[in-house]
Amino acid sequence: MTQLAHWDIDPFDIVWKNFLNSNSTFNTFQEKINYPVDIYETETGLRFELAVVGLDKTDIDILVESDVLRITHDKQITEGVEKSYITKGIAKRSFDLAWKIASKFNLAKLDAKLDKGLLIIDIPYAEEKTPKTVTIK
Repeated sequence: MTQLAHWDIDPFDIVWKNFLNSNSTFNTFQEKINYPVDIYETETGLRFELAVVGLDKTDIDILVESDVLRITHDKQITEGVEKSYITKGIAKRSFDLAWKIASKFNLAKLDAKLDKGLLIIDIPYAEEKTPKTVTIK
């Protein structure tokens, strides 16, 4: 038994990265999010929670373009301030995150709030579309 088979990894998947399979063990780097964010569905819609400790609501931009939600922060570099860190564990970096949102959610009614270092974005479900009856002429 190879080490790869022990972890239930297909060696073919490693070579070809199986771009067509979303359940692939090795995802493309575009799918990886390098920022602390939780995304989950609630009873009322979709919720995003981003860790934005130390940022003010004026430091964050939220942009909605058709079915894409984009959240950005551009870190301002302070010149002349040099710090001698003993330990540095807080990631103070810029981010530019974007997600394509399914049509079952209503981006027009997005609600955002900043609470205890978390940016919380709620996107409600879209109202159920009633079937349209077409009369044949």
